[in-house]
Amino acid sequence: MNAAYSNEPGGTPGASREESGTPLHLAEAPFIIDDPLASLRSEGIELLASVPPAYSHILTAPAVRFVARLSRRHESERVRLLQRRKTVQDQLRQGHLPMFLPETELLRRSEWTVAPVPSDLSDRRVEITGPAGDTKMVINALNSGARVFMADFEDAQSPTWANSLCGQANLYAAVRRTISHTSPKGKVYRLHDSTATLMARPRGWHLEERHLLIDGRPVSAALFDFGLYVFHNTRALNDRGSGPYFYLPKLENHLEARLWNAVFSTAEEDLRISTGTIKATVLIETILAAFEMDEILFELRDRSAGLNCGRWDYIFSVIKKFSHDPRFLLPDRNLVTMESPFLSAYVNLLVQTCHRRGAHAMGGMAANIPIKSDDAAHANAMAKVRADKEREVTAGHDGTWVAHPALVQIAREVFDAGMPEPNQIHRRRAELNITGTDLLRMPAGQITEEGLRKNIDVGIRYLEAWLRGVGAVPLYHLMEDAATAEISRAQVWQAIHHRVVLTNGMHVTLGFVRSCMRQEIDAMISELGDEQFAHGRFTLAAALFDQLISAESFVEFLTVSAYDYL
Repeated sequence: MNAAYSNEPGGTPGASREESGTPLHLAEAPFIIDDPLASLRSEGIELLASVPPAYSHILTAPAVRFVARLSRRHESERVRLLQRRKTVQDQLRQGHLPMFLPETELLRRSEWTVAPVPSDLSDRRVEITGPAGDTKMVINALNSGARVFMADFEDAQSPTWANSLCGQANLYAAVRRTISHTSPKGKVYRLHDSTATLMARPRGWHLEERHLLIDGRPVSAALFDFGLYVFHNTRALNDRGSGPYFYLPKLENHLEARLWNAVFSTAEEDLRISTGTIKATVLIETILAAFEMDEILFELRDRSAGLNCGRWDYIFSVIKKFSHDPRFLLPDRNLVTMESPFLSAYVNLLVQTCHRRGAHAMGGMAANIPIKSDDAAHANAMAKVRADKEREVTAGHDGTWVAHPALVQIAREVFDAGMPEPNQIHRRRAELNITGTDLLRMPAGQITEEGLRKNIDVGIRYLEAWLRGVGAVPLYHLMEDAATAEISRAQVWQAIHHRVVLTNGMHVTLGFVRSCMRQEIDAMISELGDEQFAHGRFTLAAALFDQLISAESFVEFLTVSAYDYL
C-alpha cells in the first residue's frame, strides 16, 4: 500500500490506517460571514457572504426583495411538501408500492391539452446542457448549433457561492448578448449572430441557499436561482421575442408541480407580465413522478413545455426509494441500459402521455463524450451516442440532450433523418399499455467486483471535483454529474446493506468496501503523485463517501451532505 486517507479531512495523503473497517470522521467547516447589503436586515433579509463587485448588478436590493417575496409566499408549502416526501418514504419502507392515483383517474381519462409553446420552443431536436457558471462553456453551448441550451444551476454545477453568482451574471450577459471570455492564450469567445434558445435549470426543492437568510432561515435554492433569473431577464428576453423558460428537476409528485405553478403565477403578477409567459419542462427523474405524468402536465398546463426523461436521476431514484428492498437491487451500472424493462416502460409512457396532451417529450443524455487520444475508442463512443439517439427518435421523442458541442451534429443528423418536422407530437403511441408493474420491473444482471470498484473510484473522484467547485466531470470518457455519482455511491450502499455476493464469490461487507476504497485511493495517489493528491480534496471526498455508504439508513442526497464543505 502506497498510502491511505487519514481519519480527518485535513490528514495528509501518507497517513496510513489499519485495515480494521473503522469509519472516517468529518470535521467542521469554517464559514466566513460578510454582508454588503446590511440595510436589508431591518426587512428580515440577511446576506451571509460577500458579493464581488463583478456581481453587484445581480444581488441588487430589488432583486433580493423579489426573492424574499417568493420565499415568504411559498416557503411554508415547500416545507410541507418536503415533509410529505418523508411520509411517503416511510410508507414505501413499510412495503407499499407506488401506483397511479385513483383520485385522479378521471383526469387521466379526460381529453385535454397543454397550452401551445412559443415559436422558439417548437423545434427542440437537439438541446445542449452545461453549468451556468462556466463562462466559456455557456458561450460555446449557445454557439453550438443546438436548438436549446439548458444552463444548469443543478446537477452539472457545484453550488459554490461564486458559481451561483457567476452563473446568474453569465445568463444576464448572454440574454443581452454582451457575454464574452478571453482565454489565457488570448483567444476571445463571443456569441454568434444565431444562438440556441436559452433555458435555465434551478436547483431542486430539497436544496437551500445558505448564503441568504429570509426571516432567519436559508432561502430555498430553487427560489433563489429562479427568482434572480426571472427578475433580471424576463423583459430583456421578451424584447428579443423569447421568454423565461425553465427545466424543473427532482419533482416527486404533481403537488410539487402545483407549487412551481403557484411560484410562476406570483412572479408573473409581480413582474406584470402575461399569464403563461413563463414556460417549464419538467424532468421526470424520480420513480414516483413517473406515476403522475398526466397530473404534472395538468398542474402546469398553461405554462408547460413538456416532460423530459432524466434517465440518470431516475435510476438513482429507484435505488433510493426502494433502498430497503432487495427486489430492487440493480446490476452493475454499465448493465442498466435504456433497454432495461423499467426504463423502456418509463420512456414509452412519457412519450405517450406527452403526445396525448400536445406536449414535447424530450429525450435524455448519453454519457459518452469525444475521446481525442484514441481514434478507435472515439469511434466506438460516437457509435453509442448515435445508437442512443436513434432509439430516442424511434420511440417518439421530440428532441434529445447532449453534453458536448461535438455531439450536436450526430444528434441533429439522427433527428433530422427520423423527424423531418419540428416535432413528432402527432405520434400518439396509442398502441402502448404501460402498467405500474412495467414501471417497477427491474433488470436481471451481475454485480461484479469490477463494477463495485468502479463505483467507489468514480464516486470519490466526482465528490473531490464537486468539493472544488466542478460539477460536470469527464471520467473514463464519460461525463459524470451529481446524478451519475449518486448512482455510484447508492449501488455501493445497496451492496453493503443487502450483503450482496459478487460474481467471484466475495461477500460485500463494509470492511471489504473500505479495503477496496484504500486500494482505489492508493491507485489515485500513484496516478496523480503525492503533491497533486494533497492539493486536491480527496481526503475529504473519501471521508464523505465513507459516511454515505456506511450510514444505517440511506442518505437521500450526497450534495446535501457535502454542501457544508464547499
